Amino acid sequence: MAEVTESLLRTYVESDGLALAELVHKGEVSPLELVEAAVVTIEKLNPTLNAVIHKHYDMAREAAQSVDRKAPFAGVPYLLKELATSWKGSPNTNSSYYLKDVVSDFDAEVVTRIKKAGFLLVGKSNAPENGWSISTEPKLFGATVNPWRAEVTAGGSSGGSCSAVASRMVPVAESSDAAGSIRVPASCCGVLGLKPSRGRVTMAPYADAWHGCAYFLANTRSVRDTAAYLDAVAGALPGDPYQPPVPEKSWLELSRHAPKKLRIAYSVTPPDGRGIDPEVKQVVLDTAKRLENLGHTVEEHNMALDADNAWKTYTHMSCVQTAAVFDWLAAVVGRPVTKDDVEPITWAIIERGRATSGIRHISDVEAVRQMGRAIAMDLDAYDIFLTPTLTNLPRPVGFYDMSTTDLDAYNDLWSDGVFMFPFDMSGQPAMSIPVGMSKSGVPIGVQAVGRYGDEATILALATVLEQEVPWAGRRPKVAA
Repeated sequence: MAEVTESLLRTYVESDGLALAELVHKGEVSPLELVEAAVVTIEKLNPTLNAVIHKHYDMAREAAQSVDRKAPFAGVPYLLKELATSWKGSPNTNSSYYLKDVVSDFDAEVVTRIKKAGFLLVGKSNAPENGWSISTEPKLFGATVNPWRAEVTAGGSSGGSCSAVASRMVPVAESSDAAGSIRVPASCCGVLGLKPSRGRVTMAPYADAWHGCAYFLANTRSVRDTAAYLDAVAGALPGDPYQPPVPEKSWLELSRHAPKKLRIAYSVTPPDGRGIDPEVKQVVLDTAKRLENLGHTVEEHNMALDADNAWKTYTHMSCVQTAAVFDWLAAVVGRPVTKDDVEPITWAIIERGRATSGIRHISDVEAVRQMGRAIAMDLDAYDIFLTPTLTNLPRPVGFYDMSTTDLDAYNDLWSDGVFMFPFDMSGQPAMSIPVGMSKSGVPIGVQAVGRYGDEATILALATVLEQEVPWAGRRPKVAA
């Protein structure tokens, strides 16, 4: 076991992933030393935060012996989200009692890429059951705590990843998003969260998820880590249903160059007609003004979207795939799922999915695709569309109650994320950037949306904001 000095711990918690890898490249720190620093940090903080629900310390120690020390993230400790992605030898429970004994027996394609990039898996991060909440409070593992304020949600469904990254347990953690689950917890915890373009990261061995409306990437504390992570995992396989354009240069290189004069639109008017917190609104307006002062053309533009109807159609569509997944899992578990195996809202989703006809489902899919196209066309004149991430400050723990059986009432609670799901439908890249802080001491994210396939402009703009409104020095109450 490598010695963990105070100097090493300080370096570990103050560095982003690329900085840690650079130390490995130079031979100044070994991958095993980084693993041990992560272990010490997780063991110190996780009893308070409950962000890590499976610990893979020995797996990481073993992998550290043979990791490619020239890889872009050589030796960097990493968390995988407890949802869907298969890493051989790691539990894959989706935070559900039904799957509590399932262990992955293969690596997903993206995991092969993650390993090649040099990451070392030290554990898995907490998530709500089946990912269907914008808070992280599964009955199986218990709630993840927001490191800024314990009484408000860390967000979801990637709440464990964001709490861990914000508190400096790890610099990078996997996340996924079908209705805001990368971006919402990024806003709640004050980290970065990029939802990439549709098809940017292959779903292999699966062909698709939620008809192209589910996405996987990561949460980080630095723009360059997000860009380099995208470089490491992006890419479609031959025959994948969606294949976005690929830039000639790496996203890391493109992120370093301040964008030329952009045409930027912003909105502080939620498309469902509901209210917006004054502090959230002001952060968006301040960011728009800052960008205007930097020479960009900025104008207000409100979305031409019937958000209530869109959300009802979108959530109805998703129930069918959820039901189908649980039916498929019967072969994995060895028996069909029952009402007692899952949380009440999950059972309500399964039942609605099973009760939906094929004709109704394909009509929902078509409607979602048409609405997605309309969203992209409405915003096509702009290089960037700026919005709140959440329209309100993080809600109290328990607000998104998965013990309810009223699916429609539960879905209505998600109105704070009304600027999230439209871009899951349209396939456009969208990033929550932690530019603001509330008077009560919780972060406020602003969302930057780009054209399909253009993560580069978002990353470049985020780099400018990272310099203009430096968030790296902010520290939550619970942090290393």
